Amino acid sequence: MATKEKIDVPVMADLFAKGKKPDYLFWVGCAGAFDDRYKKVARAFAKILNHLNISYAVLGKEESCTGDPARRAGNEMLFQMQALTNIEVLNGYEVKNILTICPHCYNIFKNEYPDLEGHYNVINYTEFLKDQIDKGSLKISSDIFKNNKITYHDPCYLGRANKIYEAPRKVLENIPSVKVEMDRNRSFALCCGAGGAQMFKEAEKGEKEVFIERTEDALKTGADIIATACPFCMTMMSDGLKYKNKEEEIKNFDIAELIAQSLDL
Repeated sequence: MATKEKIDVPVMADLFAKGKKPDYLFWVGCAGAFDDRYKKVARAFAKILNHLNISYAVLGKEESCTGDPARRAGNEMLFQMQALTNIEVLNGYEVKNILTICPHCYNIFKNEYPDLEGHYNVINYTEFLKDQIDKGSLKISSDIFKNNKITYHDPCYLGRANKIYEAPRKVLENIPSVKVEMDRNRSFALCCGAGGAQMFKEAEKGEKEVFIERTEDALKTGADIIATACPFCMTMMSDGLKYKNKEEEIKNFDIAELIAQSLDL
């Protein structure tokens, strides 16, 4: 079995021990750390950060869950325990800027941690990539996707919850390809069906599951790539493609993966 290419990812404790303070903390998240599919997204974004020579680090083994699933599922005590522990670690490293690849992590850091005195500048990776493109630091010359038709699915916690609609689209616009919108998009986009801790429970009674309905929205566009920007959405859209027996002809890639491939990283 071929071994994966090793990526040099700085760890906060190692840098701090040398008296160094990186500009950004890259918050990997539970999916980026443990889900085999989303590990590829975390690797892709780390490659992009290295390519851009960004001053960053990860917490490594010191990173824990943000507590978002616990709070959504109604376990407030567990959420606060996790959040307060994370805040202690983050403040110990004097973290100012947090980069996230998960909208759920982004939302809870930005909107709910301040209630527990966790105050940080939280940046979603699609906004970060857009800024790098706008500054001219991130230039895409590859036309690897020029013959592909791409549709983008808005994650609830990025779109409706935080009004981040344009950044991911601006990033995708810089990838030579055909873009097509689903009928339900931006603030009218349909949930993938996994948020609010729904991923961790059995489906409720009904005629059709939400992820199947949303996959059908994507299939109607005729796209051969569904671009996502959330681990929950990626899981549900991938499951939807399998349910429809379309996983061979239609692919689901995260925006970070599309950029990394376009940069040949």
